[in-house]
Amino acid sequence: MSNSSAYSAGSIPGPYRPVGAPDGTSGDTPGGPGPAPVRARKSEGDGGQRRKLDYPPLPEPLPVPVIDNHTHLDFRDGLVEVSLRAALDAAEAAGVAGVVQVGSDLESSRFTVKAVDADPRILGAVALHPNDAPKLAAEGSLEEALEEIEQLAAHPRIRAIGETGLDYFRTPEEGIERQRYSFRRHLDIAKRLGLALQIHDRDAHDDVVATVLEEGAPERVVLHCFSGDAALARICNENGWYMSFAGTVTFKNAGNLREALAIADPSLILAETDSPFLTPHPYRGQPNASYVVPYTVRAMAEVLGADIEELCGRILANSTAVYGSWD
Repeated sequence: MSNSSAYSAGSIPGPYRPVGAPDGTSGDTPGGPGPAPVRARKSEGDGGQRRKLDYPPLPEPLPVPVIDNHTHLDFRDGLVEVSLRAALDAAEAAGVAGVVQVGSDLESSRFTVKAVDADPRILGAVALHPNDAPKLAAEGSLEEALEEIEQLAAHPRIRAIGETGLDYFRTPEEGIERQRYSFRRHLDIAKRLGLALQIHDRDAHDDVVATVLEEGAPERVVLHCFSGDAALARICNENGWYMSFAGTVTFKNAGNLREALAIADPSLILAETDSPFLTPHPYRGQPNASYVVPYTVRAMAEVLGADIEELCGRILANSTAVYGSWD
């Protein structure tokens, strides 16, 4: 299962080191079953600046295992390609027992179905990202794509529809209505199949809440990479919607997220990486991976004034309540 003994806190896990790394390791990626990454993250940031492409050091392992609620194993980032098995072994060494691999288009959703069959530490979610919906609609292929998402979601280890939702940051005004239509269709699929819903919400809090309430929520709703404030956290508390906190909660300018976390119902708190994106402070901008979750979880414990073992146990229990067993 795991090669956790190969890693020690403070070192970068072997598979994430390039060949000829200064510590003398080869960086060779261990083999293993499963699909290869289907896309790569850009080596430049949004501002065009060159990103630092080496991974953060392995954190001190968590005392109780947790789940990475949202990761994109289909993305390659950094200087090396890491197999599914290597990525999950590194995560397990850090106290991350399992992950939710999330699709955001047809290609990555197909990858997700292959990935959940390749390793028992993976459960999956499939969907069309809100920013893709207007493009697919313009091409006349949105309905066909939604039909395939529903077919993929029938796999027994696909436990959520996501990531879907609304994104007003990247989609221009003329595409918003098609985005809203796609979100409503995903909501319907989640309810009919009895699956959880993972929501992508960027600059669209009010409309996300209104849409879910108007359409009727599935039994389990997760706001992935929670980006709201205390007001949105109260709405989630009232409706029993889960709030998944990513590395953004550690950012210096994210006081609103820490305020939201402080009042969040403990039974509704999850943790995630959204890897390879949103690496926690002080490694912001570098590649992210599931083994990095402990940095975020320990920061969450500080905000809450919580015992780390109790918080980890709560995150694990909440994750199981949303997705069921990884066994």
